[in-house]
Amino acid sequence: MSFPVFDLAAFEAARQDARHDIASVLDQHCRDTGFLVLQGHGVDQAIIDRVWAATAGFFAQGAAAKQQVAPPYQGYPYGYLGHDAEALARSKGEDTPPDLKESFNGGPLMVPAGANPDALAFCYQPTLWPDLPGFRSAWEDYYAAMEDLAARVMRAFAAALALPEDHFDPFIAHPISALRALHYPATIDAPLDKQQRAGAHTDYGSLTILLPQPDSQGLQVMQGDGWVDVPAPEGAFVINIGDLMARWTADRWVSTLHRVVARPGQPARQSLAFFHQPDWDAQIVPLDGSDAYPPVRSGLYLMEKFKATGV
Repeated sequence: MSFPVFDLAAFEAARQDARHDIASVLDQHCRDTGFLVLQGHGVDQAIIDRVWAATAGFFAQGAAAKQQVAPPYQGYPYGYLGHDAEALARSKGEDTPPDLKESFNGGPLMVPAGANPDALAFCYQPTLWPDLPGFRSAWEDYYAAMEDLAARVMRAFAAALALPEDHFDPFIAHPISALRALHYPATIDAPLDKQQRAGAHTDYGSLTILLPQPDSQGLQVMQGDGWVDVPAPEGAFVINIGDLMARWTADRWVSTLHRVVARPGQPARQSLAFFHQPDWDAQIVPLDGSDAYPPVRSGLYLMEKFKATGV
């Protein structure tokens, strides 16, 4: 397949009929695949370079140093998750060996006044910062850039759905998004049966903004009866629809099954994934007014999904 590409800068610069035409193409991509290569994103390359260097430095540490920021208890959402800590395919009901990866995870940069107590106990828990010079500032700068980019993409999504472009703004005033740095160590031997670098799963929220290592391989999406490789071009992101957005659109848009495949002899691979999630109390109701799905609160929905992936 020719992989879908969306140029955000071209959309934002277009007017009237041209803007409508670009939005219509975006709608079709979200209906067909739910995955896009995102160009024209406008994120400062210096911010990207700093977070790449910071996260590479973190994963280059020894196990004991990384474990200094491991979650203090089962279910804590942030910090370092080592090998054998997660099996994403279990969120889809498939019992598999743990994924062949490690990750560092962080949450929102600020807590809004009057936050829900359940939100304070879950998504607004503090990020556990490693003792590495420049790491926190690089991470926070990138997180802020992703929050801004996600809001811009959501405005394009609104146009693609023939809604006012500010339709989603009230739902994402205080998003409970998370940023995850992923490191997939080199694979030498054959993996265990059904074991992948990241098992087949769908993402949970409104959208994911993925920064893959340029020209890397391994990310695949399910199309028809087979797996299709997702390109990782230099200077671009990959975005995909999550389960909550599929629900929001009454399945007009698809949250596509995807994985990071494990094969013998693969080099190490790194990526950054920003999981955009509407405000904790945002009530998600199908946009077409149907009863395709009952209303659900964004935060409670996310918390239940998160619990399903642990080992």
